[in-house]
Amino acid sequence: MLRHEFQPGRLVAGAVLTLAGVIYAGDAGGAWETPWFVVIPVVLAGLSLAAGVALVGRGIRRRRRVGRREGGSGAMPTEQNASR
Repeated sequence: MLRHEFQPGRLVAGAVLTLAGVIYAGDAGGAWETPWFVVIPVVLAGLSLAAGVALVGRGIRRRRRVGRREGGSGAMPTEQNASR
């Protein structure tokens, strides 16, 4: 059983912000030269992508939830029956 639901938007946002950190770390370590303004479009595009992924994921979860309510027989799932 999952402790929490999977949220792909947060995964994408975390990956993009990690990429921004790697870009700055490479510049600070002397591996490459990065102008200060390069990270701004990376972060903005990544957060926009994360928002889109989160909206799609939310729509999918909402559609599944509605489908379960309408298509079900009205009985509770077996996991909840066992706990009551």
